[in-house]
Amino acid sequence: MGVLKAQELRDTFVSFFEEHGHTKVASSSLVPHDDATLLFANAGMNQFKDYFTGRVDPPHLRAVTIQKCVRAGGKHNDLEEVGHSPRHHTFFEMLGNFSFGDYFKKEAIHYAWNFLTEKLNLPKEKLFVSVHKSDREAFDLWIALGIPEEKLFFREDKDNFWEMGEVGPCGPCSEIFYDYGEDYGPSP
Repeated sequence: MGVLKAQELRDTFVSFFEEHGHTKVASSSLVPHDDATLLFANAGMNQFKDYFTGRVDPPHLRAVTIQKCVRAGGKHNDLEEVGHSPRHHTFFEMLGNFSFGDYFKKEAIHYAWNFLTEKLNLPKEKLFVSVHKSDREAFDLWIALGIPEEKLFFREDKDNFWEMGEVGPCGPCSEIFYDYGEDYGPSP
């Protein structure tokens, strides 16, 4: 797959997950109407908090979204990175796939890898993965996919533990990075 326009990437992401049984869910409002804990939507999963906490039964077991988000501060404030980092913006869209008790880490890792390497045809040799320092299970799942150990990195809470605030869904995460080469900075 060659260079994609933003809308082509959105469509490709959504169709990939629809092909894998996910229901497309529209972006919620940037200003949450039914969540007094948030001033703005800051993550793709915000609209699903009640599903993850068990307060509401989800209407489907899998979802795919393109959520509008605003970076305006919060518990893990990275607002100061806006303008200094090529991946931090004040307004952005978070493309997300979600499972509400249907699949977990193994399948999520496989979906992410397959989307990038098979659907988008990104070269595997340019991809690096980080996992939370405590998440040996994720590390082993990446190894089982064929990721060389030298391309896997354990990271601290700041980089690989996701939480949206004082209460609510949280946990260790994995991130996949594309290496643009030495001209763009040192290798991971």
